[in-house]
Amino acid sequence: MKFKQNISIINALMRITCGFTFLTWAMARMVKKPWKNQSYIIVVMLSAMKIGEGILRYCPLTDAMENGQTLMKNEPKQDRESNSSNSY
Repeated sequence: MKFKQNISIINALMRITCGFTFLTWAMARMVKKPWKNQSYIIVVMLSAMKIGEGILRYCPLTDAMENGQTLMKNEPKQDRESNSSNSY
């Protein structure tokens, strides 16, 4: 499966910056209070995901939104008219 880059360079740099910031914060908290690290593990995973998205310049949520919008545009007109007349 081939991924097409779908975020800009500025967006990618912001994702990398925020990802490293939250990763550093969560790791510092995990070192300071190792008995409470379950909630910080989620932050570490999410920030690592943001760093990966920034490096690859690919966001799966953005891709899903774009594909959903194109599917809605390609939906036949007749289906939309019948659905809108039935809903109140």
